[in-house]
Amino acid sequence: MAKLRKRRLTSFQIIILGFAAVILLGALLLMLPISSRERVVTPFRESLFTAVSACCVTGLVVQDTATYWSIFGQSVLLVLIQIGGMGVVTVAVTFVRLSGKRISLMQRSTMQEAIAAPQTGGIVRLTGFILKATLCFELLGTVLLLPVFCPKFGAKGIWLSLFHAVSAFCNAGFDILGTPDAKFSSLTAYAANPLLNIVLMLLIVVGGIGFLTWDDIRTNRFRVRRYRMQSKVVLVTTGVLLLVPAVCFFFGSFVELPLGERVLASLFQSVTPRTAGFNTADLNAMTGAGRGLIAALMLIGGSPGSTAGGMKTTTLALLFANAIAVFRRKEDAQLFGRRADGDAVKNAATILILYLTLFFGGALAISAIEGLPLGSCLFETASAVGTAGLTLGLTPHLGAASQYILMALMFIGRVGGLTLVYAAFSGGKAPLSRLPQEKLAVG
Repeated sequence: MAKLRKRRLTSFQIIILGFAAVILLGALLLMLPISSRERVVTPFRESLFTAVSACCVTGLVVQDTATYWSIFGQSVLLVLIQIGGMGVVTVAVTFVRLSGKRISLMQRSTMQEAIAAPQTGGIVRLTGFILKATLCFELLGTVLLLPVFCPKFGAKGIWLSLFHAVSAFCNAGFDILGTPDAKFSSLTAYAANPLLNIVLMLLIVVGGIGFLTWDDIRTNRFRVRRYRMQSKVVLVTTGVLLLVPAVCFFFGSFVELPLGERVLASLFQSVTPRTAGFNTADLNAMTGAGRGLIAALMLIGGSPGSTAGGMKTTTLALLFANAIAVFRRKEDAQLFGRRADGDAVKNAATILILYLTLFFGGALAISAIEGLPLGSCLFETASAVGTAGLTLGLTPHLGAASQYILMALMFIGRVGGLTLVYAAFSGGKAPLSRLPQEKLAVG
């Protein structure tokens, strides 16, 4: 009689199941009457959508966060945002460390996959750094936002400062500034406030750069030559993606604003699509080119091992480097005097195809179901799969099927498309033979 072998979950499956479990628990908590201001039971679909958006640090909502959810409900959202930003596995390993238990090799491997670390060595130390860095940046952001909110809201300003600091650092885009007369207003009332704009932009960028890059900066300080290639790619690509869109917005979308507000609006709208979800400008009033640029930025997203989602800056940089290598008839993509790994190039191309398929496929489905213009649907699906949270106002009015499509896109965008594929097909044996090769003309 053959012995039944117990199947063990892979790292990818643990990551996915961990996110799913936290989302389900959050949805159930949000359904409770205590979670809403009116003390009513929130329908499961609305609670699930909100929990998915919070845990996947997206920011798309079907109910205005400030006017619908109570302090308890907002607290649940904040916890989901924090867990989603740091990563379910990171939080779990942190609790294991605090309990004094040893971190197993399986847990180290799962942690490595969760934060895109290059190796398992030093992963526990890196976990401690992630926790300390997160708390320090969020606390600093809270203190800097107090002068913005406390003069107007009094003691409530402390809660507003904390909520928005955490939401910004985790690239979530949830805000609690809506009023009964101005729901879903995001930060439009603070478009001319320099302190709020600068603090939130810094928190978004810091959270989106990635903990691995910050660990590199902490270790090597200003000795840039010693940085890993990934850190150099992240910093340079992030700088380009902040500067170029800001210039485009300055000369194309906000020409009617006074100079000071124009600069702030241009900078903020170049920062927030990757993948924070706040907005200080009316997106519907922007030009089509401006909205198209925002959609592209939402798809690109932040960097590996960060609180942000999207395809990631390294994916974009690697694809450009590979294209340049092809143009120059070189065999390998090169970045900062190093040869890029061939598997990384294949993964980058796969991620691009996957995101574009989800982006267009989701928009086509929603457009067909709802009878809405494809352009508006493309913006919403870019926001969902890029976990950005910016919206043209369609999401609260979509039907059940369309909202479930957005939920699926948010979940895939946060855990990663390749993670889902690896989780579904892991365990199979690698083939021992290869098929005959034949050339295929392209281009």
